[in-house]
Amino acid sequence: MTDLETRAAPPGASALRRAAPALLGYVAVRALGLLALALWSAARDKSAYTLLTARWDALWYTRVAELGYGYEVRLPNGDVHSNLAFFPLLPWLERLLAAVTPLSYADAGFVVAVLASLAAAWGIFAVADHVYGSRVGVCAVLLWAVLPVGIVQSMAYSESLFTALAAWSLYAILTGRWVTAGALACLAGLTRPVGLAVVAAVWAAAIAAFGRDSGTPGLATRRALGMLLAPLGAAAYVLWVGHRTGKGPLGYLDVQAGWRNGFDGGYAFARFVSEKFTSFPSALAGVGLIVGVGLVVWLYVVCVRQRQPLPLLVYAGVVTALALCASSYFGSKPRLLMPAFPLLMPLALALARLRTPRSALVLGTVATASATYGAFWLNGSGPP
Repeated sequence: MTDLETRAAPPGASALRRAAPALLGYVAVRALGLLALALWSAARDKSAYTLLTARWDALWYTRVAELGYGYEVRLPNGDVHSNLAFFPLLPWLERLLAAVTPLSYADAGFVVAVLASLAAAWGIFAVADHVYGSRVGVCAVLLWAVLPVGIVQSMAYSESLFTALAAWSLYAILTGRWVTAGALACLAGLTRPVGLAVVAAVWAAAIAAFGRDSGTPGLATRRALGMLLAPLGAAAYVLWVGHRTGKGPLGYLDVQAGWRNGFDGGYAFARFVSEKFTSFPSALAGVGLIVGVGLVVWLYVVCVRQRQPLPLLVYAGVVTALALCASSYFGSKPRLLMPAFPLLMPLALALARLRTPRSALVLGTVATASATYGAFWLNGSGPP
């Protein structure tokens, strides 16, 4: 399927009823993950809630919400970690929610993450249902829920918020709602640097659609407006950071360099993997990393062969490229790949072909393993 379908979407109440099985299944998987985290954390005398709301990036987001931008940490090796690296939409929502409720900024971040994860699950279902049908939509949502790093979906991080905006922007493209698609892409661009993937999807689909439906009044105008809106969020923040730092339009790249983040085509990651083969125990991890990257690439190739709609292919391709070819903390790469939900569609199609009891057994087994791993992972020393 390559051409965009613009059949009418079901009304809100009807759409929610159609998505209900996927959302209920998603809630069940996430509840299992949180239960496993609570039990594991209690056994280690740790607070599961603190792990979800007040560690690593979550602390940086709440600090932005509370104090604004301008905070930085200078490390002994000369690196400068500035909170300008963190895009503003999540802190804005934390500040807004804390202002109108008794919640703290950390509490607000958790609430935003939980609600955004539900919106993301619904958006993933809407996209998969539109392209492949409701059964595949349910399977796609549950596969996203049982990812090994699925616990991040319940953390006060920006991944769930970004995935929700991206999924609904893609759905808007598929249903011909170009202004909505552009507005959501704009918001995605205010959430994470990978918002460029949503912008690319809007632009690619719009350019490919020019010349079609030329007889529809106002369609070209709406499409052009969507294209105009899409990059405004990311561009506005990057330019503001450049002005704030006095480094010009590329100032944000300097901020990221202080975190040792950048795009090097995958050289640093390849070197990291190759270093694993210097001894036998670590060589097993190296093999695992190669297999993992190979699986991601293979899934994308299958997506192309199955003729996913162009915006999904562009979006997933850009997210994957930015995740694998960035010189960021290598332990975070599974988390950075989490928004690339179109990669799960081939697996969802295969799962949907199974009988319900068998697919339920597969998902239940994987959900248990994911919950256990998430609890172990979040109680570890390194950031996800």
